Amino acid sequence: MLPGNATLLVLGGVGAGLTGSMAGLASLASYPALLAVGIPPIAANVSNTVALLANTVGTAAGARPELRGHRSRLLRLCAVAAVGGLAGAVLLLATPSAAFERIVPVLIALGAALLLLRDALRRWAGHRSLSPPVLGTLIFLIGIYGGYFGAAAGVLMLAVLSVAATEPLPVTNAVKSIALGAANLSAAVIYAVVAPVHWQAVALLATGCLLGSWLGPALVRRTPERPLRFAIALAALCLAGYLWWHAGR
Repeated sequence: MLPGNATLLVLGGVGAGLTGSMAGLASLASYPALLAVGIPPIAANVSNTVALLANTVGTAAGARPELRGHRSRLLRLCAVAAVGGLAGAVLLLATPSAAFERIVPVLIALGAALLLLRDALRRWAGHRSLSPPVLGTLIFLIGIYGGYFGAAAGVLMLAVLSVAATEPLPVTNAVKSIALGAANLSAAVIYAVVAPVHWQAVALLATGCLLGSWLGPALVRRTPERPLRFAIALAALCLAGYLWWHAGR
């Protein structure tokens, strides 16, 4: 691989690590970087999923204060998300992607709307958490999406967890990253065996992801919650618009 392409992938990984651990938008940086160095879309998609496992490792190391005391919650969320990620990987490998890719922008826009309306939804729900079956179903569906394509899956996960629990955004953000990592892991196992993973690109991208995701939680702690939440939602809406336009071409 050319040095310029290798540098682009490492920088894309750093950007993915930062945006993933802070906003759930890792693929906004990593997926275009893979395409930019000439990797075909399907190979870029599966390589991206494998590389983003480094985000989970980096976030777990950088967000230990936020994750402390949430072990049982994380185990439940990760188990459900992992099953969803496995189903998403099988779906990607077994069916055409055109119809699902048309739905992707709608899902991303919905996640952005949930983040923007989080406080109103909490007031409407009387500050009650989502029931376990409803929460489990939503996490499972997001896991499917994460295993299948994954762009802004973190936004959807963050939106659902933000509505489901009243807690500081840095805590929800950290929990989101670990749960989504479980979906990525189960999908990555399938992709590593049967899909066209570009391993050299994965190694370079993952190196950057590890650094960026380790730094991300510290930045979240120092960023006011409301502006960060609105910035995440705005970025997600921009991504939704871009993917809607691209799917229609």
